[in-house]
Amino acid sequence: MSAGAPVSKRPYLVRAMHEWMSDSGHTPHIVVDTTMADVSVPEQHAKDGRIILNISHSAAHDLRLDNEAVSFRARFGGTPYDVWVPGAAILG
Repeated sequence: MSAGAPVSKRPYLVRAMHEWMSDSGHTPHIVVDTTMADVSVPEQHAKDGRIILNISHSAAHDLRLDNEAVSFRARFGGTPYDVWVPGAAILG
């Protein structure tokens, strides 16, 4: 690893919490700031600039939890939607 900009802990914590919650029989969710740039979520389901997303394996298809973003395909009100959430937009 280079001595450049510090690496964010956020994606590592999201992956760790997702794994722990899934292994423990809980349903993992993330809270997203929908006002941030590059966030792609169904805005009609957001409230006060936030949305809570279920990122369980049964709800989030093709789930990717990488260092850049959380992405998956899910249904909202029966309509399929490709979700993209940059790591900086994850509030919890």
